Amino acid sequence: MSRRVVVAVGALAFFALGTHSDSLGTHSDSSVQPNTAIAEAEYDVVTEATITGPPAKMARAAVHGPVAVSPDGFIIGADISTLRKVEDHGGRFFDKDGLERDLIATLRDHGVNYIRLKIWKDPVDVGGYNDLPEVVEVAKRATELGLPVLLNFHYSNFWADPGRQNKPTAWKDLSFEELTQAVYAYTAKVITTLRKAGALPSMVQIGNEIQAGMLWPDGKTWGEELGVDHGGFDNLVALLRAGIDGVRNSLEPGDEVKIMLHLADGGDNNLYRWWFDEVIGRGLTDFDVIGVSFYPFWHGSLADLQRNLNDISQRYGKYVIVVETAYAFTLEDGDGHPNIFGSREEAAGGYPATIEGQAAFLRELTRVVCSVPDGRGLGIFYWEPAWLPVQGAGWRDGEGNAWENMALFDFDGNALPSLAAFKSPCALD
Repeated sequence: MSRRVVVAVGALAFFALGTHSDSLGTHSDSSVQPNTAIAEAEYDVVTEATITGPPAKMARAAVHGPVAVSPDGFIIGADISTLRKVEDHGGRFFDKDGLERDLIATLRDHGVNYIRLKIWKDPVDVGGYNDLPEVVEVAKRATELGLPVLLNFHYSNFWADPGRQNKPTAWKDLSFEELTQAVYAYTAKVITTLRKAGALPSMVQIGNEIQAGMLWPDGKTWGEELGVDHGGFDNLVALLRAGIDGVRNSLEPGDEVKIMLHLADGGDNNLYRWWFDEVIGRGLTDFDVIGVSFYPFWHGSLADLQRNLNDISQRYGKYVIVVETAYAFTLEDGDGHPNIFGSREEAAGGYPATIEGQAAFLRELTRVVCSVPDGRGLGIFYWEPAWLPVQGAGWRDGEGNAWENMALFDFDGNALPSLAAFKSPCALD
């Protein structure tokens, strides 16, 4: 697993997002018309009539209404994308009293109020997990417990991150026009399927950690020769528009779904200014939230994060979320597979790899997000708090788990005291 592959946490009452605006760029967003022949060959969960796309001038659904968050307005989310794999291979979860309980219910009772789930298209080398039927099932579990869902499109068969954004095999020979049509149709199919199942996500990410683009090489942002090894920002914006339109045009009147664009390296303000200036300068303003990955052992200090969040929330008039974060509670290994977090990461991260150190980091991180001016800091998502070291539930087929010492449960599935850091996150000590 790439060290930049990380995911996040969410919420459940209501707050109002103000109308966003930006002075950069004057281009209008255009709807993408999907190619019916491509879509008919690919999609079977939703009939093609539902995803052939609206006329180019069709009005979008309203996008500036309320979104689900916690009663105090702060999102505390958990990315539990490996849950089904862990459960299927024998993983069990226990509350602080030692009683076996459903993981999602346990997280909710400890203050988690949003669930994040990734989706792969035709997943490979991962036992088929994180496909659409599984996402529907887990999203329904969360929704039935009152927790909204953030859906994370990877647009890949496998992990997508800053160092790897490979196209799904089914799309590898498509022209760029066909690729944008496929992105639209696939996105619309997923959203429509979830809506019909009663599990419409409250927020959707178009791509995962996409500072280097997505769907390489067509949507890659950099390279040696434009048009040869990368398509540049023009192509990336077209693909992002296709995904956003696939979400917006699949909604019914009254549906409210927020759109997030997500980069890694949350302490790097120069990166965020460069990337968002490029996409907004090309007229892409139809998104609501900027998501950042922040791991203090990779991405700088909390002060770096604070400066970046404060700046981009004001510069672009958007809300911000730390959509991926985690920290270790031990340096021990639970399955014999080398862990990502070791003594070097402990030294770089600035907190001891203990339950107390993990909790202290979470408290300080939430304070940073809570203090973003004008209430634009929406919350945090903890990446994979329940990824237990059970055999068969590794990061890819035939390999182990490199993340279990950064979970919020011990190796046997017992809830850690550090979960208490999620209670009243913006309250002062």
